[in-house]
Amino acid sequence: MKAGILGGGQLGRMLLQAAANYTVETWVMENDPNCPAAHLCHHFVQGDINDFDAVYAFGKGLDVLTIEIESVNVDALEKLESEGVKVYPKPSAIRTIKNKILQKQFYEANDIPTSAFVVTANLSDLNNHTALLPAVHKIGQGGYDGKGVQIIQDEKDIEKGFDAPAVLEKMVPIHKEIAMIVAMNEKGETALYPPAEMVFDPVLNLLDYQLSPAALPEKVFWKAEAIALRVVKALNSPGLFAVELFVDKNEEVLVNETAPRVHNSGHHTIEANYSSQYDMLWRIMLGYPLGNTDAILPSAIVNLLGAEGHSGDAVYDNLNEVLKMDNVFVHLYGKKQTKPGRKMGHVTIMHKDYQDLTHKANKIKHLLKVVAK
Repeated sequence: MKAGILGGGQLGRMLLQAAANYTVETWVMENDPNCPAAHLCHHFVQGDINDFDAVYAFGKGLDVLTIEIESVNVDALEKLESEGVKVYPKPSAIRTIKNKILQKQFYEANDIPTSAFVVTANLSDLNNHTALLPAVHKIGQGGYDGKGVQIIQDEKDIEKGFDAPAVLEKMVPIHKEIAMIVAMNEKGETALYPPAEMVFDPVLNLLDYQLSPAALPEKVFWKAEAIALRVVKALNSPGLFAVELFVDKNEEVLVNETAPRVHNSGHHTIEANYSSQYDMLWRIMLGYPLGNTDAILPSAIVNLLGAEGHSGDAVYDNLNEVLKMDNVFVHLYGKKQTKPGRKMGHVTIMHKDYQDLTHKANKIKHLLKVVAK
């Protein structure tokens, strides 16, 4: 089978590492010929994944296509789908999720619990919705990794909002933030990974570290599973989806956002689950049975981000110390250049004791630094 991946970042890289276990010929399209995935595929095509002609030309000779980032040309994917190329997930699902406004309206239309929201046309429109504050302003198109998201606490913060179509979401008193990864195949059969609890860096608004399986009361766990399944079934598309959820102080579960692809919150599945999220997506695309999502052991992930004040050729301080630790797995993404906050790798830690996991996660977070030469 000829399979293409649109986007060549670290998710594409890990997807290709899993592809090596199957008989599949791989193509990647990305602007940067030195991107993390470029040297692991059979065929690399330099091109803009937002350009209709480039995406259409890339996909038309392939059997199957997937994405590793939402910002792709969906019109081209729809044309390819109409001509018989299998696209995972369906372009209709990518179109709904790609725009934060359409995504929120989709939850509302399908009775999926989510925070109260209004759509704002521009910055001055925010003044008409002060009753919703404190709230989070999310730009409709183009936000990622904490960019395109602004917290508006009160009227003094309104100028921080976006002067473009956006969604204003009421802030939720969050007790926990969790992610559920859901796989669905062509037959509509589903498999869910145990939930992961995400702990965020409040400054960068990026994932600090996470624990899986998340420690949740049984009632909350069942709610989270049911809601995540409802999201994927309403999207009506085979593929792999990461549903990010808030658990509030009253143990209610609300959908924050969904990603129609392999996701940062599932990196641990490479070592810590029987079938990784990357293996699972290949099983779906190649028409094989869904894999076993059970956790082998509890795990934690620490993201390796470029250190503050460091831009240039990347060096990994104290890497040897971390590699000496038991049940610790280092993944470097092969990015030559570091800059503050850039995702440069992750470390997975496995242990049956959650206290040991969080202790090691914190130790690694303070020990392993990505600096410039």
